[in-house]
Amino acid sequence: MTGRGAPGSPGSEFGAEWSASLRRGTDAELRGWVEAALGWCDAADEIALRYFRQSPVTTRKPDRSFVTEADTAVERLLRQRIGDAFPDHGVVGEEYGAEGGSASVRWFVDPIDGTHNYMRGIPIFATLLGVERDGELQAGIVSAPALGGRWYAWRGGGAWGAGPLAGADRGGAPRRLRVTGIDRLADAQIVYAGTQDVIASGAAPGFTDLLRAAWRERGFGDFWGYSLVAEGAAEVMVEVGLSIWDAAAPVVLVEEAGGRVTDFEGRRIFDGGTILATNGVLHETVRSMLAGGEEQVPA
Repeated sequence: MTGRGAPGSPGSEFGAEWSASLRRGTDAELRGWVEAALGWCDAADEIALRYFRQSPVTTRKPDRSFVTEADTAVERLLRQRIGDAFPDHGVVGEEYGAEGGSASVRWFVDPIDGTHNYMRGIPIFATLLGVERDGELQAGIVSAPALGGRWYAWRGGGAWGAGPLAGADRGGAPRRLRVTGIDRLADAQIVYAGTQDVIASGAAPGFTDLLRAAWRERGFGDFWGYSLVAEGAAEVMVEVGLSIWDAAAPVVLVEEAGGRVTDFEGRRIFDGGTILATNGVLHETVRSMLAGGEEQVPA
């Protein structure tokens, strides 16, 4: 899946105005999708928490990755809810594949992002829902029930955090999320899904140099790293080994917060296995370093 950017140089493909230009539909329609998904996540969260730290039945898929009974139960629920509410929409899910492949609108479903965390009783896991129309991502929803946080965004509608963890105010109102304007690696915080995964991929020979150049680095992986970039708590998220259902919701979240997301080659391709999400202004500097280049010092 490729997102088609607005005209101009690759470096200009970020910011709230640019993200809004990718909207395909009315604000009311896209917001309706998000509101429906947030309602479905109430039920999905209940399922995920019911099995959490209760030794859920776990098996291995043909690719040797793990799947729990919570993964399959949540995806079945969401497929049913999507079909009931939007029968002409397609669905692409991690556990049950694709249906309605010719539909103009498709939902990407990751029922439990962070399954390995979930299996070990670590509360950093979430349900991810991304919505695409005619090849361009339009909305993203992230619900992390064990952390008490939700993050969501739609084109032209901004990125938002709800719940105490995601920065809602004391009255419970969602908070508008924005990336930082930090433009020096020496002042930036970098997060990533796993050091050995990035190194072993061979796709980022300059990864360790990048970490040394940063102010601070931490291994906050999966949805959590993208949420931190969108919130302005980190400037860079690096990850390899992704599928479209892993990336769809975080992409919209970061881009609507004003950031930039590409693969390691600078393309807006989100099913190619590598993802770099940044605050935008640091993107090309980080990309150059990942490829083995030197840090570019802003003029």
